[in-house]
Amino acid sequence: MRFGLFGTGPWAHQAHAPALAAHQDVEFVGVWGRNAEKAAALAGEHGAEPYSDIDALIADVDAIAVALPPDVQADIALRAARAGKHLLLDKPPAFTAAAADEIVAAVAERDVAGVVFFTRRFMPQIQEFVERAQEAGGWLEARIDHLGSIFQPGNPFGESAWRKESGGLWDVGPHAVALVLPILGPVTEVTALAGTRDMSHILLRHAEGAISTLTLSVDAPAKLEREDAALYGESGVAVVPPVPWLPVEAFGRALDALIGAANGGSPSPLDVRFGAEVVRILAAAADSIASGRTIKLG
Repeated sequence: MRFGLFGTGPWAHQAHAPALAAHQDVEFVGVWGRNAEKAAALAGEHGAEPYSDIDALIADVDAIAVALPPDVQADIALRAARAGKHLLLDKPPAFTAAAADEIVAAVAERDVAGVVFFTRRFMPQIQEFVERAQEAGGWLEARIDHLGSIFQPGNPFGESAWRKESGGLWDVGPHAVALVLPILGPVTEVTALAGTRDMSHILLRHAEGAISTLTLSVDAPAKLEREDAALYGESGVAVVPPVPWLPVEAFGRALDALIGAANGGSPSPLDVRFGAEVVRILAAAADSIASGRTIKLG
């Protein structure tokens, strides 16, 4: 499958580009970026060609991978889907439910495959945990704490303008929602509060009655940094296992899922429709923070 990569930032360097270059079923065709010099450098590093025009790269490939801010990504993804290209998008696929739904509609209309890269969900340890938890059932609550800081010296993500503006809700929030949603089911109500230093506290009511509690930050003090996640219910306590940080390996599995779906296999459970549902929940949390109301989802 011929792929074009959109984006030249740290995540494109750490995950997308090396995984595209290494995958045996991928021809890494080209790179487009908002900075032409960075696009040329990243393309040259992996034997691809730099492109200065978005639609020219879309035209030359079968599929696109995107490592760009969600609002920039949403526009490119929509153009590519309408051109009949398969999509491997980063999380979250958009900042608004309307934009995410447009991508879903275009994917369905053109009958193309779409996958959203929720990094750890593509690690086998997490997939096995999700499947075991689904089989066990009887869960009453989930608690996820995802607190870190991207603003420490040497962290390349601290220079990301969209992360500075949108914070943990939109950066690490997608990972938290993508973990609880397939286990506890659809979300019907969202209540959220924002604290100091980018702290977001979110309550999700799921359709079958379970409650998820999410605490998120990408600007936490060093002594508060933690990644803890667990389910509680009739089966007892199930702690989400730690997984090694292997983004290239995870992205390779996302490529497998996209290529398999494009070749007539089953759609990935982490497809663009799932990604749009995650966006809808996070947008409701942002609305709740801004309005002070509980947001009901249909």
